[in-house]
Amino acid sequence: MSSRYSFGGDEHIFVEVDEEMSLEAFFKSLSMTKAVRESAIRGVTEICPANASFQVKFDPDIISPDDMLREIQALESQASRADPVLQTRIIEIPVFYGDPWTHETLMRFRERHQDPQATDLEYASRINGYDGVDQFVAAHSDSPWFVSMVGFVAGLPFMYQMVERQQQIEVPKYLRPRTDTPKLTVGHGGCFGCIYSVRGAGGYQMFGITPMPIYDPKQEISYLRQFMIFFNPGDIVRFKPVDRAGYDEAVRAVDSGRYEPLIRPVTFDLAEFSRNPGAYNKKLEEVLHGH
Repeated sequence: MSSRYSFGGDEHIFVEVDEEMSLEAFFKSLSMTKAVRESAIRGVTEICPANASFQVKFDPDIISPDDMLREIQALESQASRADPVLQTRIIEIPVFYGDPWTHETLMRFRERHQDPQATDLEYASRINGYDGVDQFVAAHSDSPWFVSMVGFVAGLPFMYQMVERQQQIEVPKYLRPRTDTPKLTVGHGGCFGCIYSVRGAGGYQMFGITPMPIYDPKQEISYLRQFMIFFNPGDIVRFKPVDRAGYDEAVRAVDSGRYEPLIRPVTFDLAEFSRNPGAYNKKLEEVLHGH
């Protein structure tokens, strides 16, 4: 589809790049927001990218809404011709799947769930056709995930599984949202994974928990001292299953200031990935672990 533009009051323009969530839609959105930023249009005060859309906030006393609309529309063809290549980073995130904290929480809210007799992992495994939780966890952690948006609450990443469409894990959200979700829960709703950066309400299925904080407003955690939010759109994530001992060791390392996430710079080429996702993901694994 061609991009759909709409006004949000007198000081916002919302641009829907595509109705379908995809890496192609994300890259077009990324190219357009980059073009808006580099064009330095007078009056722009904020640019907010999302999965397949973005919003521009502007000062209507400096530029009228109609003029701002024309400025953004003029950049669309330029953005469509941009090469879908991104200089980014790949990050390893430890996950304690089936941990006791998310388990205790999900058991308190079974009346809000599609299958009150199963855990979230058991339910997700069954409806995605996997032969048990272990096989499902392997599928969840064996492929990388692309961070397409950061938001909803501060620092929360929305992640898109980097496999062919028919292989993507899909799980509906709870029938009714929970009033509680443990901090750093690794969750899933629809086709998107996430990590809950803070404790609070939520409706995504809960698969596990990471010992690695991703948001620190006090900037006391060693790797968050430069900026309180860890993730950026375009980051690539690889989950690493850990047991209770591995989880506890990582927590101690975070608390003592010794924990350093495994991060490697990488160039992501959407065209090359699309030609052979499996082979490309192996290359990303090699970059992450230095093979």
